[in-house]
Amino acid sequence: MSDYIIEMENITKEFPGVLANDRVTLQLRRGEVHALLGENGAGKSTLMSILFGLYQPDRGVIRKNGQVVQINNPNDANELQIGMVHQHFKLVEVFTVLENIFLGVEPARFGVLQYQDARRRVVELSQKYGLSVEPDAKIEDITVGMQQRVEILKMLYRDNEILIFDEPTAVLTPQEIKELMAIIRGLKAEGKSILFISHKLNEIMEVSDRCTVLRKGQCIGTVNIQDTTVEELSRMMVGRPIQFKVEKRDQKPGATVLEVENVVVPSKLHKNNAVKGVSFQVRAGEIVCLAGIEGNGQSELVYALTGIEKITAGSIQLQGHDISRASIRQRSRLGISHIPEDRHKYGLILDYNLADNLVLQRYWEPEFQHNGFIRQDEVQAYAKTLIGQYDIRAGQGPSTIARSMSGGNQQKAIIAREIDKNPELLVAIQPTRGLDVGAIEYIHSQLVAQRDAGKAVLLVSLELDEVMNVSDRILVLYEGSIVGEFKPRETTVETLGLYMAGARRSQPEGSVSSEVSADNARKGQRL
Repeated sequence: MSDYIIEMENITKEFPGVLANDRVTLQLRRGEVHALLGENGAGKSTLMSILFGLYQPDRGVIRKNGQVVQINNPNDANELQIGMVHQHFKLVEVFTVLENIFLGVEPARFGVLQYQDARRRVVELSQKYGLSVEPDAKIEDITVGMQQRVEILKMLYRDNEILIFDEPTAVLTPQEIKELMAIIRGLKAEGKSILFISHKLNEIMEVSDRCTVLRKGQCIGTVNIQDTTVEELSRMMVGRPIQFKVEKRDQKPGATVLEVENVVVPSKLHKNNAVKGVSFQVRAGEIVCLAGIEGNGQSELVYALTGIEKITAGSIQLQGHDISRASIRQRSRLGISHIPEDRHKYGLILDYNLADNLVLQRYWEPEFQHNGFIRQDEVQAYAKTLIGQYDIRAGQGPSTIARSMSGGNQQKAIIAREIDKNPELLVAIQPTRGLDVGAIEYIHSQLVAQRDAGKAVLLVSLELDEVMNVSDRILVLYEGSIVGEFKPRETTVETLGLYMAGARRSQPEGSVSSEVSADNARKGQRL
């Protein structure tokens, strides 16, 4: 029997205007965790989509256990016991969590769906692997993080032996990431063979045995993790040294740009409010970060600020204007830019081309329209400028359909559009989610540049390293309330973790309460 459970030899895949995979060879050993590393658009997801049957290679062969196999579609992949957790979720939004998990392998007896059997299995799996979900909730109503857990449970439900994780930690909290790392180690111990795509070098160093690096569709090399370093991997990935520490000068905050007073936002998932009387300010020339474990009201609060959700109490003011009831366009015109957490749902129109997506917030301006007609030449020229400035890799340039672009390049397009509007307030939720280290370095520099230009920046991040490095001020949100305020230089990751888990909270006098419960304290310490 072959030493390799999966061999992909000289895989080549070309799309219009881009060679996604150029004679790539990847070999997965039985019972190992093999990382796949590369910049956005390097061809990682394409290669894994070929293995899962979503794409067909133009050239090259795939072997399982030494035998050549033909994988025409995901059903073939599942028959070969290959499962995949997708970076862009493959979920039916109007179905429930439970229905999405067993979709395609429905448990039936005499033609009748056995919901209780499926529910029992899903609950067992979620408890075993620490992937908490609400089986009866609809996908459209749950958070991005919970959708990620559904994707993982879909794969575990099918009992696959070859597991592909495509950016699985991109939307998870620090605590959830640690738990997932433990899950992956446990799956490896059970004899599973795992392909792990990640931009996070520390995760690759922690959990992987070997790592294959792709750059611009080509294989740069495969290294043993124990014989390499983070610096070497980053150099292989982008071809140059990376600055991991965010460089910024001391802040000089100015006038208040955003003022939130006693804002209440209802929850779609339960009767309690998602945001409970939250008040805070963001001033010009500062980056304020909302930190917290996902599901504690960050998303609902940001949607209320940007006009996606309505508030039921309180007020929101932008530079002295009450925008509590303003439309999304009105808020945009008054100077709010929004980088959303779900780029597909709120950030892009996937079937539009890149140029049209880049002017979504500005197409009505005189620069881009005349007498009600879009000035296509101006739109194309503007798109080319942003593509070059933000290194958006699109095979057909401005004409590239957004759906066909890699996740990282979709994210770059949104960031380019929102920052180039020259906003007074930039609201960024997980702006570096799914980006490689080179792109993260660039986005962080852009956020700091906005702050240094006297703009207000409200950042929502689940990455504690990002929170500590980029922010000037940190507000911790727990169960819909702000429970602590910190300056990065005056706190620690461990302290933030305790507040994020609810084990501590600031009192009105500034003192800190005792631990809420031993269980919450343990959760905080695991962060």
